[in-house]
Amino acid sequence: MKKPVNQHNLEPDFNRPLFEVPIDIKRKIINILTLLYGSEVSRRIYPELERIMKVYYAYKCDDLIEWEKSFDKSEMFGQEDVILITYGDIIQNDSKKPLKVLADFCRDYFSNSFNTIHILPFFPYSSDRGFSVKDFEEVDHNLGTWSDIEDIGKDFKLMFDGVFNHISAKSKWFQEFLNGNPDFKNFFIVLSTSEMVSEDHLKLIVRPRTSSLFTEFQTIEGPKLVWTTFSPDQVDLNFHNPKVLIKMIDIFLTYVRRGADMIRLDAVTYLWEELGTDCVHLKQTHAIIKLFRVILDAVAPYVALITETNVPHEQNIQYFGNGYDEAQMVYNFALPPLVYHSFVTGKTNKLTKWAKTIKRISEQATYFNFLDSHDGIGLLPVKGILDNDDIDFLVYKTVERGGYISYRTDSDGSESPYELNITWYSAINGSDDETGEDQTIRVKRYIASRAIALFFLGVPGIYFHGLIGSKNDAEAVLKEKNTRSINREVIDGHTLREKLEDKDSISAQIVDNLNELINIRKNEALFQPNARQYVYEISEKLFAFVRKLDESDEFVLCIINVTRERVLFEIPDELTGKTKLFNELVSKRNINLGKNSKIEIDGYGIMLIKSSKKPA
Repeated sequence: MKKPVNQHNLEPDFNRPLFEVPIDIKRKIINILTLLYGSEVSRRIYPELERIMKVYYAYKCDDLIEWEKSFDKSEMFGQEDVILITYGDIIQNDSKKPLKVLADFCRDYFSNSFNTIHILPFFPYSSDRGFSVKDFEEVDHNLGTWSDIEDIGKDFKLMFDGVFNHISAKSKWFQEFLNGNPDFKNFFIVLSTSEMVSEDHLKLIVRPRTSSLFTEFQTIEGPKLVWTTFSPDQVDLNFHNPKVLIKMIDIFLTYVRRGADMIRLDAVTYLWEELGTDCVHLKQTHAIIKLFRVILDAVAPYVALITETNVPHEQNIQYFGNGYDEAQMVYNFALPPLVYHSFVTGKTNKLTKWAKTIKRISEQATYFNFLDSHDGIGLLPVKGILDNDDIDFLVYKTVERGGYISYRTDSDGSESPYELNITWYSAINGSDDETGEDQTIRVKRYIASRAIALFFLGVPGIYFHGLIGSKNDAEAVLKEKNTRSINREVIDGHTLREKLEDKDSISAQIVDNLNELINIRKNEALFQPNARQYVYEISEKLFAFVRKLDESDEFVLCIINVTRERVLFEIPDELTGKTKLFNELVSKRNINLGKNSKIEIDGYGIMLIKSSKKPA
């Protein structure tokens, strides 16, 4: 049964029976609230949380309620799921609002390849390209309206950002705090003097910035120091105050009502601050994620949580919980630097060793595989996977290829590389002028790097600038004094259409090649996100893995050459034992293989060798 197009009414329908919270759900919610605030406060605030759930449920259309009865959580993600990551205003022209331009563009060029669009924060904001939100419940009028968001949702699934860790210092909430409004008194973490926090406490706190942790603001009651993890304009919300949690849950369900199929919890690592700790990955943070998940399971089981936690891999995967009680998807942050390392060194040994540790989480949870985003390539996720020399080499290659490096302050006061700011095209190919390479080679290398994320266990996503092969925007970095601006260029819609219609352009060739690979993925059940994965060491120049379904003997062997050289490799004997006829999905040709069979793969080649049902 297909999910209905119309999912929520404009007004809540209280003529229907109200939603009854199941006893087990109520028990889970109260247990989480008790962990956060104690039993007395838990009992006091639960009724308000239940009311919010009932109001949300009253908005749901009858068709959606009926459809949910047959919804299977294990089928939340499929091989057809491919996510386009984009700003709402990444494409512009003079005649339409950016969200309408984006909708037209995606329908014209990407509707057969991408089924989900992650529109980066589209709310009114004051800084950080959308991540310093002034109003969580409004669409930035410069982009469009809620109707424009809902219109895109008619043809694509949607991912919204829950930027719940902090809010803009220009927001009404924070201005009311400055004005002394008692309703907002405890919405933020406030110190009267800097002496309230010892140097030892400050050294413990982990954060990805070099700016001051506390920012002084003038209030009606005099100067106050306020906790600002990311910047002076991004003020941390105080989840120690249950009113903050209740308000964010209300906003969370508003996003579901407005059409979100996935909600990305931005910077959720830092959600709960506790002096005397490192303020990351705290049990209270995990408890809040569990609370979001319990609520979704109760009133919107088809909506997925995805956590954005740019931290070492072992800590990152903790946000799956037990596979059923926290995020359904976690950003696979270790993948981009490892793929980058493989292509600049021509060796896959580090990538292969790590990939062997990646296993299926559960039938309801999987990885979000991406290579680039609106930010840079994070280095913390490969701490302990790549050594210091490897990191230094990536830093060197990034600067050599026109990129920048972002730093963070460590506990000892020193600074260390935190993020590589460079477009994925420039990272993989360097400067076209410097290399003098043929365009065919550059496109082939680029597509080979993309293939790893497209066929690896999980759901793939591609950032818009990665989709069209954008090069470094160094002018924007100098103009905006922000190294992340290198990968955030706003594109003229008419110019981009001309590029995509010109089949000799790099952008057109990259889009066409990616669309071809995406359609192979979408039409092959063996690429279901949670199909089993087995990684092989065939050659240090090749990255090789098998995808296989539990109930079938069929499999597909994925081989990606990270070098320019042709490589002769031997197929593992255990893969040729039951069949000798294979189909290569990229070239669409049959291959006969037996014991000790060897195949040659082109430089930067991609081979998807599928076992055949037909007898040899």
